[in-house]
Amino acid sequence: MTKYVIKRLLLIIPIVLGVAIIVFSIINLIPGDPGRRMLGPMATQEQVELLNDQLGYHLPFFQRLGNYLKDLVQLRFGNSYKDGTPVIHTIMSNFPYTLKLAILQTVLYSVIGISLGVLSAVKQYSALDNIVRVISISFSAFPSFWVYMVALLVFSLYLGWLPSSGAESWKSYVLPVGCAGILSASSLQRLTRTTMLESIRQDFVRTARAKGCAEGTVIWKHAFLNAMLPVLNQIGISFGMLLGGTVIAESVFGMPGLGTVIITAVNSKDVPMVMAATVFLAAIFCFLVVMLDVITALVDPRAKAKLTR
Repeated sequence: MTKYVIKRLLLIIPIVLGVAIIVFSIINLIPGDPGRRMLGPMATQEQVELLNDQLGYHLPFFQRLGNYLKDLVQLRFGNSYKDGTPVIHTIMSNFPYTLKLAILQTVLYSVIGISLGVLSAVKQYSALDNIVRVISISFSAFPSFWVYMVALLVFSLYLGWLPSSGAESWKSYVLPVGCAGILSASSLQRLTRTTMLESIRQDFVRTARAKGCAEGTVIWKHAFLNAMLPVLNQIGISFGMLLGGTVIAESVFGMPGLGTVIITAVNSKDVPMVMAATVFLAAIFCFLVVMLDVITALVDPRAKAKLTR
């Protein structure tokens, strides 16, 4: 088990380097140069060229890529083109907002998705099951940015119940967390329903009922626990994706966080900031995947037996 975890952790290194190469190549294909974006349209071409030379922008592409990878291996992420501050400081100061938003969204959609999924499985083919499935499929079809905009117009502009931007109080998190939680819960509800139906039909569930166990005990202690493994994996993967997917929510609702940092850095072609934020999120996602494998092995003895071979 220990050897497996070490191998998976070491595998994160080439994955992160691969992500860095891809993102570095893409960001350098964006038209424009950082000098012009930083100095603005009123600066002279000589000033722009001088700044680009200082930033090393005129070096050949592969030389710039090699220099960046060399610094990345040494955990040197560089300074922002925009204000000259170390990019790691900006990331660390904004990441707590993104982490808080992702955790709240994960908790909300897990509670909603699992509860409705179990209810649909227990009440299979009933009117309640049909209603829940129709609503779930409907929410899956809605684009997230459209739902965010509608919620912002209704609850902030028309009703004035909630703030439209910022993260000063708990009210600022209601709209982004609620919208994302409801949208993400639709897919989790369908997965929970499917796994619960498979678990309910197993022999050990019929045996528990034959022994006279209460229906609640049969559903939650026997069927639900055995159906949780794929649901748990889905929650873990979704949490990692939410860390990078808060870009839309943070942009629409004007919240601080890594999403806002990345959008601002891309618009100004702040290569060190974009690269550092992207590599940071990629490393966290890979680490989450490794932790999911470990949790899976602890929960499922069959998975643990495969890992220890």
